[in-house]
Amino acid sequence: MVSSSRALSSRVAPGRAPWASPAFDVLQLEDYDWVTAGDSASSAEGVAVAFARLGYPVDRQHYLSGFVLRPDQAAEWGLIEAAADVARARGVAETFLWALPQVMRDGFVHFDTEQEDAVDAFDDVLFPLALGREAEVAPGFSTAILTSSGGREARNAAWAEARTSYDVGPGLRSEADIGVLLAFFRARMGAARGFRLRDPFDFDAVGEVVGVGDGVARRFALVKSYGAAARRITRPVAGSVSVAVGGVGTSAFSVEAGGWVVLDGAPALGAPVTAGFAFDVPVRFAEDRLSVARATFLAGVAARVPLVEVREA
Repeated sequence: MVSSSRALSSRVAPGRAPWASPAFDVLQLEDYDWVTAGDSASSAEGVAVAFARLGYPVDRQHYLSGFVLRPDQAAEWGLIEAAADVARARGVAETFLWALPQVMRDGFVHFDTEQEDAVDAFDDVLFPLALGREAEVAPGFSTAILTSSGGREARNAAWAEARTSYDVGPGLRSEADIGVLLAFFRARMGAARGFRLRDPFDFDAVGEVVGVGDGVARRFALVKSYGAAARRITRPVAGSVSVAVGGVGTSAFSVEAGGWVVLDGAPALGAPVTAGFAFDVPVRFAEDRLSVARATFLAGVAARVPLVEVREA
């Protein structure tokens, strides 16, 4: 059994310990302080160290996430649940939220969406055709507007971020392009599988504030700001991310899937963390049917190929 502690590496001697696999049936990983502090980067490193030192395969690991010591700390259940989901995604044999008295005390309920997540397929490939400036880009919101008899309006924004629609049909320039498009459409199974799209009008960011140091957190989500609105960036272009802490550039970081920057060390309290990056937009075909006619294409009529942005975070 290995618990999450910053003394982990000092307690486990270099090389394989006597209790390394296959000495026991199961390795039980207890992850408490890092989880409740939101330090998921240290949790991931601890798991990697435990595997490297002890060698238990993931299907012979149990993961214990938690716990919430006091009722006034109930907000930590969200962090505990997220850590448990990460462990399940790794494929551990059993995952436990620790412990039952605290779960009952705070009335915590977990809704299992594993089956729903399984159909959220995404192919990490770029749309194969250059869009050019003929492509149509249409960001949109969902706003409910109630108009009174006197003409006054009450407006309720259902979305905090815009969702962008595209028509990439005008970018088709040859019959060869049509062939590439049809093959790509078939490979994505129509609207079933998402992919990357390089938006020709909005594809990079410079000096974006992604967080402020608190002395503990090392993991920060990439965002792009549009005035007071922020857009979560989940598909940065590989090799394009740069980071600065307190205005000083650093290379002591890594980039995790989903658009997360993980610093090697926690920034000091109050130190701004900024990032620059290029990014792609996760999209899917808007329809399960694609119609491209050779005759109309040769006549100069642009095909309609609608895409819609996929919200990943």
